[in-house]
Amino acid sequence: MPHSSAPNKPVIFLLAVVKLLIPFLLIHPAFELQRDEYLYFQQGQHLDLGYLENPPLLSYLGYVSSWFGNKEWLVKFWPACIGSLTVIVTCLITARLGGKAFAQFLAGLGVITGAFLRIHILFQPNILDIFFWTCSLYFLLRYIQTNNQRDFVWLAICLALGWWSKYSIAFLIAAIVIGLILTKHRNILLQKNTWKALGISLLIILPNVWWQHAHNWPLIHHMQELRETQLVYVNPMDFIKEQILLLFPVFIIWIAGLVWFFRNAAYRVFAWIYISVILLLILGSGKGYYSIGVYPVLLAAGSAVWEKLFSVRKWMRYVIAALVIGLTIPFLPVGLPMMSPDKLATFYKERGIDKTGLLKWEDQRDHELPMDFADMLGWKEVTEKTEKFFSSLPDSVKLSSGIYCRHYGFGGSLKFYGRDSLFRSKVFSDNGSFLLWIPDDLYFKHLIFLGRRMPDKDDEVFQHFEKITVIDSVTNRLSRQYGDKIIFFENIDAAGLKLAQDGLKEMKSEFNR
Repeated sequence: MPHSSAPNKPVIFLLAVVKLLIPFLLIHPAFELQRDEYLYFQQGQHLDLGYLENPPLLSYLGYVSSWFGNKEWLVKFWPACIGSLTVIVTCLITARLGGKAFAQFLAGLGVITGAFLRIHILFQPNILDIFFWTCSLYFLLRYIQTNNQRDFVWLAICLALGWWSKYSIAFLIAAIVIGLILTKHRNILLQKNTWKALGISLLIILPNVWWQHAHNWPLIHHMQELRETQLVYVNPMDFIKEQILLLFPVFIIWIAGLVWFFRNAAYRVFAWIYISVILLLILGSGKGYYSIGVYPVLLAAGSAVWEKLFSVRKWMRYVIAALVIGLTIPFLPVGLPMMSPDKLATFYKERGIDKTGLLKWEDQRDHELPMDFADMLGWKEVTEKTEKFFSSLPDSVKLSSGIYCRHYGFGGSLKFYGRDSLFRSKVFSDNGSFLLWIPDDLYFKHLIFLGRRMPDKDDEVFQHFEKITVIDSVTNRLSRQYGDKIIFFENIDAAGLKLAQDGLKEMKSEFNR
């Protein structure tokens, strides 16, 4: 076993600060929050033990941000902070594997580059998922090195907190079990203390499991929806290619770590954990980035390998670091929305990035901007236009109006950017967790509708209004919401209102036992 090195505090501090500042210094101000971020922030305004799309831990952070008002930078703080902590833990793993200052720098740099660039600017469950995967493997490493039972308890706690962050932690749990079975560490699974730690972990996740049971297992509903709308397009070869592209600037780092793990019996478990994660995700039709949490430990090992390899020719270390930085720079405009939307779209076209597949959306078509970036535009515009129209209505009409949003992006952004409290209180949606927050006694006479297009004739509720007026639409052509409409429906009849109320009750009953 390698002798552990002391963490190099100046190096770790420098990298952590750089990681923390990236979202605030390199994102162009024209970009707003991303569609999903509005949902997670609104979940924090409806505290619960679970939500239809995800576990609640991230939303609790959103609740903390809301103490200081609806400010974008307070939402962006969390991915920056969690990303910074992930860098620190990665450097600690590197030190545990014998890596000194250069190795810790290289490993930490790896968590700043590649796919981590975009992941750590978005307030999404991925940030906590990656962090707790990294922490879990850190404590597994410590346990293997020291046989200190407290480290295994911390491993169990991290896995449990990972469950509260994103359910994909189940892939890591399964991979750890497989890795232990396939190596000399299999006896860990038979130890009494292991089962005690497992009991602690189960107690921690029990409230969320109870919530899932009480709401008829929305996790299963959500996975079925993902499989039908997104995961259906995933194929094994694309998944394997993505593993190379996700962290292309540090490919030679993590691949060296994987080889080193395989060649060292004491740590071979981490190689099998990686292989198991990849195979399980392929079998489960997981997206390529679902595996990203297993890479920090590989980066740590690989960085220690390269440091030792160039212990004599130390000048080569600078070559390796320069190579990583040199490969990162061209990817910056792909990983971060650094320029104005128009300039960014022009940049992609001039560089031929529009032909690489990096601009492919869920509809499997190439667009001018990456989908995440297009999902960061248009929200303020639609909020301003909707609120302006709402403000123009007579008070009696305002009080009897509802603002119905086809998807949670509209619902969340109107509640986030809306200035008038009455306006915000009128917003509702039956999409995602917003469905559970609709009051059972919902009443409206008029409806401001936000959606892709005019409701179809088979959307029966909308056939019961006396008058329909198209008010405005999203005009930012680079926004994913481009062309989405604001429509005013006036004077619903009694049959239509009852139809709407009964329909909502039926939809909500699907998630109640």
